[in-house]
Amino acid sequence: MSSTTDAPVQSDEKPVRHRRRIPFRVRARRRRARWIRRALIAVLVFLLALCTAAVVAYQLTVIPAPHPETVIQSTVFLDTNGQYLCRRGPVDRQNVPLSKVPREVQDAVIAAENRSFRTDSGISPTAILRAAWSTLSGAERQGGSTITQQYVKNALLTPQQSLSRKAREALIALKLDRTRSKDAILQGYLNTVYFGRGAAGIESAARNYFGVGAKDLSLSQGAALAAIINLPSYYERVGADAKVTATLQKRWAWVLDGMRGAGTITAEERASALFPAFRFYPPGDTDGQRQYLIDAAAAEAADRLGISTDQLARGGYTVRTTFDIDTQDDIAQQMGQAPPPAKGTRLHTAVVAMIPGDGAIRVLYGGADYARQPFNDAVAGAVEAGSALAPLRATKPGAVAAASLVKTPTPTPLQMASAYATASAQGTYAKPYTVAKISRGGHTLYAARPETRDLLPLGTAHPASTGVTSYTGTAGSGATATRTLWHTESDRRFSVTVALFAEHPAKGKSAATPAHLPDATAAKGFAAGVAVRVREKVTGG
Repeated sequence: MSSTTDAPVQSDEKPVRHRRRIPFRVRARRRRARWIRRALIAVLVFLLALCTAAVVAYQLTVIPAPHPETVIQSTVFLDTNGQYLCRRGPVDRQNVPLSKVPREVQDAVIAAENRSFRTDSGISPTAILRAAWSTLSGAERQGGSTITQQYVKNALLTPQQSLSRKAREALIALKLDRTRSKDAILQGYLNTVYFGRGAAGIESAARNYFGVGAKDLSLSQGAALAAIINLPSYYERVGADAKVTATLQKRWAWVLDGMRGAGTITAEERASALFPAFRFYPPGDTDGQRQYLIDAAAAEAADRLGISTDQLARGGYTVRTTFDIDTQDDIAQQMGQAPPPAKGTRLHTAVVAMIPGDGAIRVLYGGADYARQPFNDAVAGAVEAGSALAPLRATKPGAVAAASLVKTPTPTPLQMASAYATASAQGTYAKPYTVAKISRGGHTLYAARPETRDLLPLGTAHPASTGVTSYTGTAGSGATATRTLWHTESDRRFSVTVALFAEHPAKGKSAATPAHLPDATAAKGFAAGVAVRVREKVTGG
């Protein structure tokens, strides 16, 4: 029996290896790490794309030209002493260079509106985010823009509230801050920001609130105007509304405290600052009288500059006239005491006062109400002269003046006044004028010089008498037939002529016709009183 040895059987199956199970917490941690890495990459890609887009948008951003409305200015008329008369133009704005705005006023605006203005980049990221959130959430609109952003919004863009407009505002503000000086931006801002009372810009605001130019603002006044910018339509009634005044006073103090904290004013200046007095608002209506003056001065100023009156009104000029507004306003009140006209008639009064030998017109009263009668009786009214020329003809210079200047039996009061002034100047005729100086942006464009000529050979003239009184009644004789009355007070220093005449007003197609003065004696006394009062007001005696 044979024995056999069994060989081991080989198997093709691999041995089973058991995988080590990874704990759940480890797997979760690894998944979280992968998500974090992916999220970070996504955020970085997004930020890179956002930065790239911002850089491209910044490079493509063009600073737009200012709105036409912010370029248009008004022209301001002043009297001979620099007192404000009136303005003409669609917008109450006059641009001034920053050098004409006191440094403490500039600092007050910065303290009120943007305390980091001198050092910031032109935008406020937190304010932009706050405004964006309020727009998306529908909450109350948020402000808080920098001065640069406010200037961009006011002068270069529209005030529309949207994210796209806010983003464009920020880009333009950034570029503006990098391409222009802080002073240039502040100057643009001060000339365009609204202060209430119809005033666009610091110059108009200074005039409307305090009756001065921007260059003459005090620290207290500047701080008050800076405080007003926040709510101009509310604060414009300061001085007339006790609650508004008290509220503004608190904000005014806050502005000054901010200036003290920034070191732009001393402790002594802060302690001595007093809340300023404001002009009353709304102002009284002076258009009834002053428009006569402005018509005459505007026409003359436009002629001197070689432009139209419309171009003058929009040009931002300052026209210093020859008028004495205090005397003019006083005479306007006196005219309310004129003798009453007869029933069915209208009394016309005109007053012209001027400087003999110079021609400067100090008073030009041409009517009681410009709205009812824009026609200026003093400049264009044809008034019967009658015996008013007799005192002139009594002297050689007066006779020459009458012959040269009054070539019609119905001269204007201005022509008659000029003739008497020429006689008082010993025969030296001076062309009447109403504009003494025209300037813009601090530069003088025109300064008046008397235009004179001698009507008599040198040394042959004699002064006319003073206190000349004359009245005429060309429709008959006696006091009841007087239609026109003249009175002139004149000497070498000053000449004033008053004219009173009556008419039957035009009706339908019928033209106005002359009428008699009801009481010539009363009219004579009134005219003499007006002339004397003008003389005393202007010359002091």
